[in-house]
Amino acid sequence: MATRPLRLGLVGAGRWGRNIIRTLNAAPDLTLARLASSNPEAAGWAGPQCQVTKRWRDLIRAHDLDGLVLAVPPALHDTMVRAAVKAGLPVFVEKPLTTDAAKARALARYVAGQGGYVFIDHIHLFNPAYQTVKRQSLILGSIESIVSGGGNDGPVRDDVSVLWDYGPHDVALALDLAARPLAGVAAERLEKRADGGETLALTLTFDDGLKAEITLSNILDHKRRFMAVHFRGHMLLFDDTQDDKLILERRNDSPRCIVEEEPPRALDYDPEAPLTRALNAFAQAVRAQSTDTAGLDLGVRVVEVLEQAERSLAA
Repeated sequence: MATRPLRLGLVGAGRWGRNIIRTLNAAPDLTLARLASSNPEAAGWAGPQCQVTKRWRDLIRAHDLDGLVLAVPPALHDTMVRAAVKAGLPVFVEKPLTTDAAKARALARYVAGQGGYVFIDHIHLFNPAYQTVKRQSLILGSIESIVSGGGNDGPVRDDVSVLWDYGPHDVALALDLAARPLAGVAAERLEKRADGGETLALTLTFDDGLKAEITLSNILDHKRRFMAVHFRGHMLLFDDTQDDKLILERRNDSPRCIVEEEPPRALDYDPEAPLTRALNAFAQAVRAQSTDTAGLDLGVRVVEVLEQAERSLAA
């Protein structure tokens, strides 16, 4: 028997909010029913089926939604997530969950106490190329090292630094792929400019000695988003800026030495857009009335790691 489309509300119609609007409007089993935005163009983006208001609490009070999507600055997440969960609404929220570890832990406890569900959109976890990396890692054996980086020419934001803007992506990927306890976090500022642009280097060390080395920057001359995972004899390269986003290279025992007689091989993966995949995963959880906390727990750990990195930079 066919199920009715889920009715979702969205708070925020900025750049990423508009991506969400387009994705929801193209989804056959999801409906953007309500939108909260002060932008006068928002109604045109959302379409005639969507009721638009300037007040986000109107969406909470409507009592006709199956879930709420938040595409707002991190400083607003705590208040909005609490209000939605109290009203019985599952929540899809952008990264990071918060920019304060104690607040993130308290929010997670509140959600669990209410029996609520919160889905954090660490978008690259839902990239089909990265999900293929995870599956391949079960075949290729023990991970020897992880090297990743993210950034672009900007933005320099007033509300969050490059650590909190780009960092959640790489930290979420490293924690998810390593899937083991973290022993330490170190951070170093490689470059700082007067306009607030900077380049940072983070090192995550896990209990068994595995290291994830991460570079973050908003002063690059082009977009960068990659993750190189080294195994004994192989390397997987996930590069979201390339047409072939996932490459398998045969290597000798040194992770820095490529065996040249066997050229790199592009691996196939599902071409579905990561945001589509993430929203569909949220919808599946909503339909199942899930109270699973795995994604929320990861979101808290990401905030904890970034806070440790921030302390390391200040030391």
